[in-house]
Amino acid sequence: MAKLFVYYSFSGNGDAVAAKLAEKGFELRKVESEFTLSKKLLPQLLKGGFSAGIGQKPKLKGYDSDVSGYDEVWVGAPVWNARLASPVNTVLRDTDFSGKKLTFVLYSASGFAKNADKRLRKEYPDAKIIHLCQPKDDPEELAKLD
Repeated sequence: MAKLFVYYSFSGNGDAVAAKLAEKGFELRKVESEFTLSKKLLPQLLKGGFSAGIGQKPKLKGYDSDVSGYDEVWVGAPVWNARLASPVNTVLRDTDFSGKKLTFVLYSASGFAKNADKRLRKEYPDAKIIHLCQPKDDPEELAKLD
């Protein structure tokens, strides 16, 4: 069964998840946004949180939305302002997940994202959702992927 992990990583949490899933045979497709954030924390939180809060869908650099060759697709997303990071909004808009076994991996400082979870359960009721709290800093969180 062909498995793909499509993900966005700003602070490295998505990369930690990707490394674990690659060990399990997943192909990786990292999303890069034309939307840029400051390296300084406060402007980063304000701009990223605002963009997520309004559901912004920024352009992505060279994103391949074709998942037809995969039986199982996992989507990794940071949580900003209790919502999916804006680049992942673009992935969800542009990718047809019909007929796929779908799992979402959400990574955040709290390990839970009420608004993101609510949206995903509404749009993808059969998808599995896994919440991770800072997986790059706490490798034990990656055990939730097993």
